[in-house]
Amino acid sequence: MPGRHDALGLSLRRFAPRRISLLLVGLGLFALFTLLFTLPGAIPTSPSLSKSIADHKFSIPNYRDKFSSSILNPFRPAAHAPPEQKNSTYGGSSWYSNWNWRSPFSSSITLDENRSLLPPLKDRPAIYCYYDTTIERDASIANAESALLLTWRRAWWAQGFKPVILSAGEAMNNPLYDELQRLEMEPTLKKDLMRWLAWENMGGGLLSSYLLLPMGAREDPLLSFLRRGEYPALTRWDGLDDGLFAGSKTVIADAITKALREPLIKKAKDLVSAVAVETFQVDLTHQSLALYDTKTLEKTYSKVSEKMAKDRAEGLQSLNLLINAHLHSTWLGLFSKGIAVLKPLPAHTTIIVEHALELATRLATCGDTPMPSSCPPNIPKCTPCNPSRPMKITMPGSYLNRTDIYTIGTVPHPYTLHTLDSLRDTIDITWIRRDTERDMWLYAVFQELLGKSMSGSARVVHYKEAVAGDFATSHTIWLTAEKESLPHDLDWWFGFEIPEIDADDDKHKIKPQREGPAPSEDDLKREPGLLKRARDVGAADSGPDVKLRDAMEAWNLADTEAWRFARAFLARARVERLKWEEEESKYAGGAGSDKDALQQTSSSSWLRWGDDDDDDEDKD
Repeated sequence: MPGRHDALGLSLRRFAPRRISLLLVGLGLFALFTLLFTLPGAIPTSPSLSKSIADHKFSIPNYRDKFSSSILNPFRPAAHAPPEQKNSTYGGSSWYSNWNWRSPFSSSITLDENRSLLPPLKDRPAIYCYYDTTIERDASIANAESALLLTWRRAWWAQGFKPVILSAGEAMNNPLYDELQRLEMEPTLKKDLMRWLAWENMGGGLLSSYLLLPMGAREDPLLSFLRRGEYPALTRWDGLDDGLFAGSKTVIADAITKALREPLIKKAKDLVSAVAVETFQVDLTHQSLALYDTKTLEKTYSKVSEKMAKDRAEGLQSLNLLINAHLHSTWLGLFSKGIAVLKPLPAHTTIIVEHALELATRLATCGDTPMPSSCPPNIPKCTPCNPSRPMKITMPGSYLNRTDIYTIGTVPHPYTLHTLDSLRDTIDITWIRRDTERDMWLYAVFQELLGKSMSGSARVVHYKEAVAGDFATSHTIWLTAEKESLPHDLDWWFGFEIPEIDADDDKHKIKPQREGPAPSEDDLKREPGLLKRARDVGAADSGPDVKLRDAMEAWNLADTEAWRFARAFLARARVERLKWEEEESKYAGGAGSDKDALQQTSSSSWLRWGDDDDDDEDKD
């Protein structure tokens, strides 16, 4: 007989297990409904909680509106994409500068799959140099000085500054110019005051001689201080004479006024000697600055000084070669362990890293110099570039993130990578889904640093930091695999003229230390054809190959994001420089470097996979 229980004098039969389960489910649903729709609505957003309870104002929250605003909801209302920023397209790339640039996928912010999210451009403080264009010069001397000015501009640009050349035109705009013309003084003082007037007219900042160049790491404390652009006190540097000054417009104007109204102005040779000593704050630290004035040349570089005395044009050319060689050797000295050319998946990707290896070889090659064993004036105990002991080049499979190694990465489009890695002439969607690994390039590049368990989206964040972070810009450069040649303006990235090499000259060939299996001769012969096919697919606008390319991008979202990010980052750097050159070309001396006009291309450019094309860029 089934068990019976008495409760309040009533006999109850035992509920069947099925009925108990239904009862518990019903109670659970009721409780969940009560919590979700009653309790949250009873808590008001205003601080007057007691009054709301007293008035018994309960409401059901509008969860539909909250969910509709979530990016995870595919049915959310359409939103406008962020407005297009000025100068944000070039060479088939487009970008949007935003503080949220570390977001794993740019499209979550830009609402455009082809628009990369980049970090905001940092303000470049202006550094001014005065060049007197009113003086008649021999053509050979003018050309030699122009080459020196180019070297000066390039070195300061690479260090994060905006170099600007001033002339008498800026000095004449200064209200104190008329007073200067009425006074009698030494020609050297008048020339010095002209550059100070031009500098004050620009609002202050940094005033440099074109013979003063940055020779040190980008992270050097002095260079970092100068990049901040804040100079409240009028400052000069001990031992640099008139090589560098810093100050605001107000303190500069005060110093000029004091000099012009100094009773003994006729005896002064320059502004520093014309004013009181306390006018300037003297800084003793300048280890990262090199001055190549006449005194330094006579003392340390007598060979160049002698050439200058015999033939000024030839001497200036020799000095320019010397300075460029010192900038190069200083850069080499920052990376004692050499250059790393990343080569993940090494079996079938030799053709992909070909240009990166070419760049590494050129960087490791010693350039022309009149004094091969000499050191920069601020680094007397350096290690000069030695052709018999070239810089070491390695080819690791993973990114090492070290301060003593310079990294050159090559980012392939997923279609390019999988085509070469599999050595397949044709692919299809079934093969993509069943036989390919997702985001395998990022996985291989960061396997050593991040391990094996991290997702592709998380790896993208670390990758973006390696490309565009504060540390990265002076320790790495990331190219794209589909470019048919190296960008021709990389001198501006490094700050010196990169030596050219003859590909057929075995004398300058540097054998890198390779990791991983060596590719077979047959595979090496197939790689160029496969890369060409991948480039053709990238340039196509329609057809079955385009669908396969899009499918490969959708299957490798993280690798695709990495490729677009690297391409856009280099493209924006070039646009920034070209815009500066375009503006400076209107004034004395011009920008005088890259003869290319600024040519922007739309995101639908036929050259879809090029960082930029040096000869055939589409115009907006």
